[in-house]
Amino acid sequence: MATEAEACFTMLRQSGAALRGLVSRIGGYQENGRRLLGVIEMASLVVPLIISFGAPYAIALGRAPRKGDDYASFTAGIYPGHVVIDSTGRSACIQIDFTPLGACRFFGLPMREISARMVHLDDLPDAEIAVLRRRLEDIEDWNRRLHLSEAFVVERLRRGRAVSAGVASAYRELAFYHGNVRVAAIARRLDWSRKHLAQRFHEEIGVSPKQVARIMRFNRLLDVAQREESPDWAGLAAECGYADQAHMTREFAEFAGTTPARWEMQAA
Repeated sequence: MATEAEACFTMLRQSGAALRGLVSRIGGYQENGRRLLGVIEMASLVVPLIISFGAPYAIALGRAPRKGDDYASFTAGIYPGHVVIDSTGRSACIQIDFTPLGACRFFGLPMREISARMVHLDDLPDAEIAVLRRRLEDIEDWNRRLHLSEAFVVERLRRGRAVSAGVASAYRELAFYHGNVRVAAIARRLDWSRKHLAQRFHEEIGVSPKQVARIMRFNRLLDVAQREESPDWAGLAAECGYADQAHMTREFAEFAGTTPARWEMQAA
């Protein structure tokens, strides 16, 4: 899942207009023998679908992986926290990254059922995905694998049910403001109660609008910080909508598993 150039081969497919707003990336990944250890994926609004052709990953939500945390082909709903990944150096997979709006349409199930969970594809009662897995396993060429994966996703999304208009509108408003808009104000605009809005988000997105807003705000913080040579964390906290620097630091620990200063050192 991680894309460290020295540890793996990665091939990305440029997705067409049919996937815009629904799929953020389709890629192939193959390790060259160098294992990953303690790789952290920070909180994001991505729902991945992984189809494996190699050794499983060891993955855990919010902690280091332990015995039994092995996942080969799997999916995972939105998790408001960081994820820790190890590998053996022999993993290979196709990874399709859905946006929350695309994931609901593709999987066609209540997204609360997979939120904050790692789900083996064998435990997901989906015959179509099972057929795709078998077809991909019979192909060795990465370009053909990526082409087949995209064609499958496009067709399935075409048939899938879109997220309800109210939830889609609320999600896009949160995204427009990078999470810095009151959930109560969105609910009033929709003529919904906050409770009803939260229920619809849990059903169609997997987590509450407040959790979506927190992840959006955090990802904007990272985006702005990455563009600065020496980030002014107190200033960035204010710019990105945090109550103060301490609030930002607490969110950083939860969503990145580290402190802003350590993240800055690792990113340098």
